[in-house]
Amino acid sequence: MVTTHTATVLGSATLADFWDRLFGTQSPPAVWLVVVTGVVALAAVIPGSLWRVSRNAVTIAHEGGHGLVALLTGRSLQGIRLHSDTSGLTVSRGRPTGLGMVLTAAAGYTATPLLGLGGAWLLAAHHITLLLWAATALLLALLVMVRNAYGVLTVTLTGAAFLLVSWLTEPGVQSVFAYTAVWFMLLGGVRPVFELQSKRRHGGAPDSDADQLGRLTHVPPVVWLAFFHLVAFCSLIGGGRWLLGL
Repeated sequence: MVTTHTATVLGSATLADFWDRLFGTQSPPAVWLVVVTGVVALAAVIPGSLWRVSRNAVTIAHEGGHGLVALLTGRSLQGIRLHSDTSGLTVSRGRPTGLGMVLTAAAGYTATPLLGLGGAWLLAAHHITLLLWAATALLLALLVMVRNAYGVLTVTLTGAAFLLVSWLTEPGVQSVFAYTAVWFMLLGGVRPVFELQSKRRHGGAPDSDADQLGRLTHVPPVVWLAFFHLVAFCSLIGGGRWLLGL
């Protein structure tokens, strides 16, 4: 029979082990392996055939950024939809103008590179497990707000990948997976801005985030495009330096 005192001690030990695992540090991979993970992530971004699949992860981050900032600015988040053509839609209610709407509209294209930058900061501090669990928690929170079957499928599969790697694989595999994912967010945050710029140049995407911001702020959409580029490249440079230990 286990006494109450013993059960309390065991519970405290289990909780302590959990917090130690979550907030403890893990050994990073060798620099050459960090470079390899960056090359692998780049290979998922540049070729068009792979990008059409991997871009779904960027769309998740993009729409998640809209949704998170909408909530933080006091707007009512109605739902998020993710489509098979890698487009997405986030619907929120609130004032159609004002700072909250501006921040919500600006959060999409900046979310992916900033998430990558935050992930690079965690990896630079050797918090690999914390990164994997934080990503899983964010995806679970996003899943609650997804309103279409394809969106549920993509978010579930992405979250399951993080969860399975964090629970079932060796620390070495976890570190490689984490570094690859963060490199992908940093690199994958750059390409969509160029795609948007190309679409606008050819008369497409008349209701893009940049155009909405232009109407909300009376600042030309090209300025917002430049802002998106700046955030993406600065995040890539800063995050890359952290990942490489520079």
